[in-house]
Formats: sequence, structure tokens, C-alpha cells
Amino acid sequence: MNHKVDVHYYNTGQVGWLELRASIKGVHCINFVGDHPGSHASPVSPVIEKLVMELDNYFSGNPSGFSVRLDPEKGTPFERRVWEELVRIPYGETSSYSNIARAVENPRAYRAVGLANGKNMIPILIPCHRVIRSDGSLGGYGPGVHIKKKLLELEGTTR
Repeated sequence: MNHKVDVHYYNTGQVGWLELRASIKGVHCINFVGDHPGSHASPVSPVIEKLVMELDNYFSGNPSGFSVRLDPEKGTPFERRVWEELVRIPYGETSSYSNIARAVENPRAYRAVGLANGKNMIPILIPCHRVIRSDGSLGGYGPGVHIKKKLLELEGTTR
């Protein structure tokens, strides 16, 4: 059964605008859209309303965690295992691609972990920005390494 997907634009105040997509089943997708003029309309669904409240807390430096339901529309079983592991990385901490590979019981798959991070459609809530290289360098980030750095700084993780 297809569910209506609501779209809302959210101004982070720090890393530009986000396009939020959700249905009654949960959040499908968060896209960084930079300088998008955005919609100033009130959120249209209870899921997006809750997401906006939780993002407000996150970007104000008072995170209470994310409890909004997630409903990624895609993902292989391996990618989903990686994403489940990413959610376990505590706020203000980082992990490495190789640590995540070991956690999903495939220790040589650190490159595949990087690819799974790149396919994560719900950044911030599934915190792929918290995954760095074993040498402590940031590694890549789809929306841009400058955004990854800003999110880590916001969380008190200096790199």
C-alpha cells in the first residue's frame, strides 16, 4: 500500500536547508538542499512535526535524541545492518569504517561500509557523519566534507 509522502523544507540555520520526506510510516529521506528558499509553512504531518521538533533540539545544541520513526525506502540487507550500527554511535562520538565493518561481522568490508554510508537516505538521524577514517581524518560525505565537519563540531567532536 502506498502512503502519501509529505515534504517539508527545514532551515537548519547552520548547514543550510533540508528537504524532509515522510509518510505515516516514518521518515523516508532527508536531503541537504543548500540555499533553497524553503517553505515556511507549518509541518503537514505528525511525523514531520515530530522530526522538526527533534531537529530544532539537535541544531540548538540540546539534543534529546531522535525517536521519530524511520522508514528508509531502499537498502540491501548489508546496508540496513550498517545503518542500524550507525544509529548506535552516541552523540558526540565517532567510529571508523573498519570498526563498523567489524560490528556488522564483516571486518574486511570497510570500503562497503563507506558505500553503505553513501547510500544512507536519512543523514543526521542515521548519523553517517560520525564515521571517520581509522587515521582520524574525516573521509568523505555526500553533501560535502564541510557539512560533516560542521555536524561533528555541533556535536562537540572536534576534528
